[in-house]
Amino acid sequence: MSEYTHSGAAETEPEPIQAVPLRRPGRWIAGAIVVIALVLIVWGAATNEAYRWDIYGQYLFDRRISEAAWNTVQLTVLAMLIAVVLGVVLAVMRLSPNPVLKSVAWVYLWVFRGTPVYVQLVLWGLFPSIYKQLDIGIPFVHQFFHIDLQSLNAAFLFAVIGLALNEAAYMAEIVRAGIGSVPEGQIEASTALGMSWAQTIRRTVLPQAMRVIIPPTGNELISMLKTTSLVAAVPYTAELYARARDIAGSNFQPIPLFLVAATWYLAITSVLMVGQYFVEKHYSKGMTRHLTARQLQALADAEGKAVVIRPTPPTDPTIPGGERK
Repeated sequence: MSEYTHSGAAETEPEPIQAVPLRRPGRWIAGAIVVIALVLIVWGAATNEAYRWDIYGQYLFDRRISEAAWNTVQLTVLAMLIAVVLGVVLAVMRLSPNPVLKSVAWVYLWVFRGTPVYVQLVLWGLFPSIYKQLDIGIPFVHQFFHIDLQSLNAAFLFAVIGLALNEAAYMAEIVRAGIGSVPEGQIEASTALGMSWAQTIRRTVLPQAMRVIIPPTGNELISMLKTTSLVAAVPYTAELYARARDIAGSNFQPIPLFLVAATWYLAITSVLMVGQYFVEKHYSKGMTRHLTARQLQALADAEGKAVVIRPTPPTDPTIPGGERK
């Protein structure tokens, strides 16, 4: 009876479906149109004499341009480091139960996010005119040293400060969003272990919040690189865009010089994007539930024996005992 049933089922079993992929001519047509458009754009740019590719090649690796690119990188990195540290402090202040700290952080974000960065840089350029001298010491008691700001040539320093203070307001919101993404149970567990509020933020919350903080921080770093073109308002004229503009003003060839500056910005941005990818990959460890080969080997070593997976024998309800021989 069982053999007849199995053979009958085999005879009536339908033939397997032959899956035929759908033809999508629209995709091929759209791809062909895009490729043709790109070829026409590149060909038009290559044959257009207004671009002056000979001037472009002449100044692409010019010493003045490369030095200005290095100054731009220094300006970006220093300003971003200060902005990240200050942004973390402001985010913690906004989340603090202290109403004074929370109010001061809110006013800071309101001012620096509500005014254009170019206006802020102009004010930092006028800082020596607003405060002609700077006295450091104990008020009305003792003065440690005196700085004459008008005789101080510190355009680079003021550019870094201006960019960093503006960026810190945005980094504070990014860090606050990252802290808010950490489950409340993590904070409660840290409090139960006897950690203070500051220890909980430093040891428990911030390390887990880095997964949310890193991607927008990388975007802000790239944005900071391009914002450095505004530091001429300080004025600081040794960065990439200002140097290309000065050279273009002397040889009356603005188009190839600005293409040179754009090429350097694109190259630096590409390096930053690669670095952002590896940093994100580092902090995304543990997000997936699939164990890697190294993690499986570590588990096997911790058990002190090899992990052997044996298949479970199939069962057949028609055989006594349920196990097929």
